[in-house]
Amino acid sequence: MSTTETYEGLDPISGRPVRVYVRQERVDHVELIDSSHDLPWITPGLVDLQVNGYGGVDVNSPETTAEDIAHLTRILAARGTGTWLPTVITASSEQIESRLHVLAAARAADPMTARAVPCAHVEGPFISPEDGPRGAHDRDHVRDISIEEVRRWQEIFPIGYVTLSPHWPNSSAKIAQLRRLGVRVAIGHTHAAAHEVSAASAAGCTLSTHLGNGVKAELSRHPNLLWSQIADPTLDAGLIADGHHLPMSVLETVIRAKGVDHCFLVSDSVALGGSPAGRYTTVIGGEVHLSEDNRLSLVEDPRLLAGSAVSLADCVRTAYRHGALSLADVFTMATGVPGRILGEFVGSARYGVLAPGAGADLVLWDGQLAPILTPGPGME
Repeated sequence: MSTTETYEGLDPISGRPVRVYVRQERVDHVELIDSSHDLPWITPGLVDLQVNGYGGVDVNSPETTAEDIAHLTRILAARGTGTWLPTVITASSEQIESRLHVLAAARAADPMTARAVPCAHVEGPFISPEDGPRGAHDRDHVRDISIEEVRRWQEIFPIGYVTLSPHWPNSSAKIAQLRRLGVRVAIGHTHAAAHEVSAASAAGCTLSTHLGNGVKAELSRHPNLLWSQIADPTLDAGLIADGHHLPMSVLETVIRAKGVDHCFLVSDSVALGGSPAGRYTTVIGGEVHLSEDNRLSLVEDPRLLAGSAVSLADCVRTAYRHGALSLADVFTMATGVPGRILGEFVGSARYGVLAPGAGADLVLWDGQLAPILTPGPGME
């Protein structure tokens, strides 16, 4: 006979006190309660659709093992992230396939990782080869869009979405082919013209990867690829709210223009997340510098960032404390919106919501938005 556990807190979306009933690793039901005492905030686990690593674990390192991925799942859970997508970046075909095999082994061996990692995000290798838009990706491995290569990836591990640049020849036809394979497509790390972005959207792109980053430092006033993505209601925008990738004014402007329901926060975190300030050598970007305020940049060109060094919970705190966004909006963009997008990837509505049938990876948050994990399923 299974037992029922209960958790109480304030739902930041509604602002109301609720009691959540958990049974057999799922939310059984949620009810409003009367409460005169202080309660923590309660949310589903955060949903991060772009994680390169954290806490010393690098998804893209050839040394990373299935056990490391399982350890990373627990590191992220301790920081409030219940569901995350490993982001495999530009590399040789053999290297990408090797990393996907490690992810598959981690899911097979560890039930917690199997719940937390439903699929992967492959960022590249079909991106811009140009300095600036390419970011910290290795130019030597940038290449044209290959449907057959993506098909091979799928045979190893579920691919949720692929980030590419639509400047390549026949991009629209290839994007349509990727969609027929069941893979979602995001625009990112690109120097594409505005009309190429629009054509990619019409062909089936539904996402913008870390919008506002992975582009040239200087753009034409208008038209340009940013305006095209911001104005397009069919593109959901990923945004890095670490305080470095986007000025708060830009972050808020994009959110107001596209609407909260079409924006999602990502950490874009790398293995150096949580590390002390200093100079490091990494698989991604080579020599990098991590500042005291967690800005991670390339040593050879400090203007260029090499991913972020914060968790998604840090992004939630930054977006709420340093801007004009409501707590409801910030948590919506870190749970409900990415959960809905992920559900479209895998055909499930169980992610990022406090609702019957959803996964019970609940998180309690104190007044400073520091996570207090419940002893519920998945939070070991």
